Amino acid sequence: MGRLVPAVTRALDILELFLDGDGTLSAPDIVRRLQLPRTTVHELVTTLAARQYLVPVPGQPGRYRLGVRPYQLGARYAEQLDLAAEGQQVARAVAETCDETVHVAILEGTDVIYIAKVDSTHAVRMVSAAGRRLPAHCTSVGKMLLASLPQQELAARVPDDAELVAMTPNSITDPAALRETLAEIRQRGIAVESRESNPDVSCVAAPVRDRTGQVVAALSISVPMIRWSEERRGELEQLAAKGAAELSERLGHRSAV
Repeated sequence: MGRLVPAVTRALDILELFLDGDGTLSAPDIVRRLQLPRTTVHELVTTLAARQYLVPVPGQPGRYRLGVRPYQLGARYAEQLDLAAEGQQVARAVAETCDETVHVAILEGTDVIYIAKVDSTHAVRMVSAAGRRLPAHCTSVGKMLLASLPQQELAARVPDDAELVAMTPNSITDPAALRETLAEIRQRGIAVESRESNPDVSCVAAPVRDRTGQVVAALSISVPMIRWSEERRGELEQLAAKGAAELSERLGHRSAV
């Protein structure tokens, strides 16, 4: 790894300060928070302003906010994002940690479509494939995504008289019961599937958000019942949440501090 350039590091430190608070700072604020010399901060702020990374705040002399250049860079980054490719990378890292099958899925209508998948190395594992479509209400990723819908949209997709197919005896087939389950998922922020799509597999899932905070996908960990336990479920829920947060961050989402 090459040597880090101190001036560039300090300039980036300054820019990252604007991600918090109300998004405006003065030079004294920056000096205090970064513990840098006043002359250094003045020179860096002047340079960043000259390049449109920072602009003065109208009506607030001496205060700055982010300029157009960070927005342009962020927009170009967003254009290059590929949810499936980013999801595959994160799924691989999660699978390496737990050695179980990891999926990333999106919602289409009342089905989920798996867009990324990394297999467990165990001989006994869940058999699936990227591109596969399953009823959302039978899967942890699907229930997570349904739970994230606005109530009006959820009611349109799953009306009171909806006929919910059963994939196993444990599948939820009553819309009212499904809504109760989704309310619990919404409260916990984690979805669990107990042998609802496969009689031999249980799963946990967490939401993936884009830069606007909208849930755009879900990441799940699927485990054969021979390796499932309530104790391990807690560990997997934390791991799924961590993986989903990592993928969300790659998509530009910033968690509230």
